[in-house]
Amino acid sequence: MTAAVAAREEAQAALAAALDRFGLVRPAEHPHFVPLTGGVSSDIWRVDLARGPVCVKRALARLKVEADWCAPVERIAFEVEWYRTAASIAPQAAPHVLGHDPDAGLFVMEYLDPRRYRLWKDDLRQGRADPSVAAAVGRQLGRIHAGTADDPAVAARFDSEAIFRPIRLEPYLLATAEKHPDRADALKRLVETTLADRRVLVHGDVSPKNILIGPHGPVFLDAECAWFGDPAFDIAFCANHLLLKCLWVPGAADGFLACFDVLVAAYLDRVDWEPVAEVEARAAHLLPGLFLARVDGKSPVEYLTDEADKDRVRRVARALLADPADRIAAVRGAWARELGI
Repeated sequence: MTAAVAAREEAQAALAAALDRFGLVRPAEHPHFVPLTGGVSSDIWRVDLARGPVCVKRALARLKVEADWCAPVERIAFEVEWYRTAASIAPQAAPHVLGHDPDAGLFVMEYLDPRRYRLWKDDLRQGRADPSVAAAVGRQLGRIHAGTADDPAVAARFDSEAIFRPIRLEPYLLATAEKHPDRADALKRLVETTLADRRVLVHGDVSPKNILIGPHGPVFLDAECAWFGDPAFDIAFCANHLLLKCLWVPGAADGFLACFDVLVAAYLDRVDWEPVAEVEARAAHLLPGLFLARVDGKSPVEYLTDEADKDRVRRVARALLADPADRIAAVRGAWARELGI
């Protein structure tokens, strides 16, 4: 038996024991494990049980990226709590948690069948830029933010800066500052501004790869970065992906920019906890930093491999970091001009 096979069998035995503790396994039942592809931060399995399939997720201490990037496995507890809190506000927006073992850094949730729940990133990869989907994502994100705004109980449950900073701000903004020393001050100010604003429950990884489009609207996954903080981070993080997708599927760039517009508009329409102009300005300032981070940070998007494309991102992002815009539309406009749209 190879070391890899032994490690896999050991992991599956531990997961089967957890399923048994949660009361999900029948006597003498032998769960069948199927590894699922997913993000870089966890191992994920579909487990076929007599009761039907479930999904098990276990956090990794070292993320599966080229750069040296470690993160505390305790983050899985904040993901579980994000799902539960979000579901109390928008019941269809998060998967149902069936069991959680914080000591083992794992949890079990309902399995969302891909025949009914399609991945938004897959739609975008095919050039299917549906503004109604983008608007639904923006509305639901805004609903969760509004439902948690200035709530001291939620703030107490998500006092997780010690996790958010090393897995969001440092690998994205601060790592990028090292690659662009003449923009380092601007990138460091974005970190300071983000940490200073504590208003809502932030998901932290609102990306098309973490959003399923189901029969009742978007479902948000992978909330390991959950934190009570600046709402601008979530909307900027998500909108950023729609800008980047213009280089992934150039023929759909007009559609992606249309999705960008309605996503932002639907989100801002839900903002009622502070003046809309304030959260929009912070998001507009963050966008170029996150844009640049996805080519020069610790977690570059996998589909931008051409240096000419990367340079287009760098040109627009660096200019906006030097001369920040207060309106999100101005960031979008700068990128559209670069693309010649």
